[in-house]
Amino acid sequence: MSWVTDTRVTDNGVSPFIELERPTWARLAHSIEQPLDMDDLDRLSGLGEQLNLAEIREVYLPLSRLLYLYVQGAGHLHQVTNTFLGEETQRTPFVIGVGGSVAVGKSTTARVLQEMLRRWPDTPDVQLVTTDGFLHPNEELKRRGIMHRKGFPESYDRRGLLRFVSEVKSGADEVRAPMYSHLTYNILPDAEVVVRRPDVLIVEGLNVLAPARIRSNGTAGLALSDFFDFSVYVDARTQDIEDWYVRRFMKLRSGAFADPASYFHRYSTLTDDEARETALDIWHRINEPNLRENVLPTRGRAQLVLTKDADHSIRRMLLRKI
Repeated sequence: MSWVTDTRVTDNGVSPFIELERPTWARLAHSIEQPLDMDDLDRLSGLGEQLNLAEIREVYLPLSRLLYLYVQGAGHLHQVTNTFLGEETQRTPFVIGVGGSVAVGKSTTARVLQEMLRRWPDTPDVQLVTTDGFLHPNEELKRRGIMHRKGFPESYDRRGLLRFVSEVKSGADEVRAPMYSHLTYNILPDAEVVVRRPDVLIVEGLNVLAPARIRSNGTAGLALSDFFDFSVYVDARTQDIEDWYVRRFMKLRSGAFADPASYFHRYSTLTDDEARETALDIWHRINEPNLRENVLPTRGRAQLVLTKDADHSIRRMLLRKI
């Protein structure tokens, strides 16, 4: 059994990960003060995923502490490297990748980490970019005949995304990314996300941990994850993710879909049965195949895997050994 698809064991029966159950993980925060309150949680929670203070205290507080230690470690390594080289180079942003399936809650995880890391000394500027902005515009997807594969690797401007993160890690003063609208389900033509040398940059998306593409001559290029200093994969049973996707679709029907400007406005008038059937059809045709073929196989590439129960609570952590 390969650890690339099953993070627990290798062919030799050992694991590249340390497995920690939630109570053990929670103790790693020691006596750190809880930085968030209920207003923060309401603002950060995703649709269908209600955060609670216990989750923040027992899961995200230890994780933010670990990440802060990694950031400090990277700073120390930068200093000793400068000493070794006899030069004074400027430190580049610490980049964190957050991956996982549609509807698994990776966006919530990324937002919480952003908020938590902002509360630690030395990392007040934490910016968040989603890879949605690097989806090809709908017009281009239709031209290529892959509109039905939106979210699959080929639907992204992978060169543009790789160039963006490469420039961030090269220390560029300002890097710009396209902006995506979930309302119109398309790239906003006159809007951009501007990243100006943050302390930490979080990059969140479906395929952030994908391996490098193999060129026609058999050689491999760079992978996006080559520029990450740390990476997180949010994991759950496929059946649970399917249930969360359907529930989210049902809520969106009377929420965002009700807006006449929404790309999915046609779904707002569906009955409960019709909406459930539509959501399941979309899941089984698009999101589940993408999860199985492209997203789930990248799980073993993460430094940390957060595994969720059916109620969205994180119950287990797999941390890659150093």
